Amino acid sequence: MAVSSNTANKRTALITGASSGIGKATTLKLLEEGYRVFVAARRIEQMQELVDRGASAIALDLTRDENIVAAVDRIVSKHGSIDILINNAGYGAYGAIEDVPVDEGRRQFEVNLFGLARLTQLVLPQMRQNRFGKIVNVTSIGGKIYTPFGGWYHATKHALEGWSDTLRLETKSFGIDVIIVEPGGIKTDWGHIAAENLKKTSGAGAYAKAANKTAAGMHDVYSGKRLSDPSVVAATILRAISAGKPKTRYHTGYMAGTVLRMRRWLSDRMFDRIIMSMV
Repeated sequence: MAVSSNTANKRTALITGASSGIGKATTLKLLEEGYRVFVAARRIEQMQELVDRGASAIALDLTRDENIVAAVDRIVSKHGSIDILINNAGYGAYGAIEDVPVDEGRRQFEVNLFGLARLTQLVLPQMRQNRFGKIVNVTSIGGKIYTPFGGWYHATKHALEGWSDTLRLETKSFGIDVIIVEPGGIKTDWGHIAAENLKKTSGAGAYAKAANKTAAGMHDVYSGKRLSDPSVVAATILRAISAGKPKTRYHTGYMAGTVLRMRRWLSDRMFDRIIMSMV
């Protein structure tokens, strides 16, 4: 059952990674439904359109603890709590595992998991006190599958899936729902950025042939018309937070259901062959 607009008006949501793509689309959707929305990203100037639409913007760097604490304190001091946390911020720096510096892998974990975890820790006390909370962790079908040159990205998303499952069990008795949203192919700049990083990292050397071919394919896919619009994910997130008893997982977007079914039913070696033929 969906929440009413009157109920939505009483709820405060925080959306990370809101300057573009899924985060921006989700912000617009929640504003339309009457939620009080705070948007967070490293570059606050890129969220001006959302501010003009009624959102409140906060500069947030998930690799800096003091920045995370300050963001939560600002919202809680003004409105008492964060009722809905949508952990959307994340990135993937592609490259062969042999080529990607470990420091880069560590940074992906800082943004995609540890910063997210710290932010979640800080909102939980008020959610427990209110006996209400919705925590949406935007993972990816990449948290269930794997592709060449995305090792560190997939590692963060697989970790987030398991972390979210544990959090769901621990917080259920306090009236808190932990929801995983797994997008498939979504038309954003993410793929182009990942492809360029792949060329930069592994475009020369032992993995050059496969890396450059994969990067070209990523550019083709993300320039085409097959991918889903970010609004598809936004609609799924709204449906999830509006449900009285949300599902633990929602997958949405281009090829999401198909790929996840393949991963479930095919052997590892068969899935390997299909993924290699696709990339």
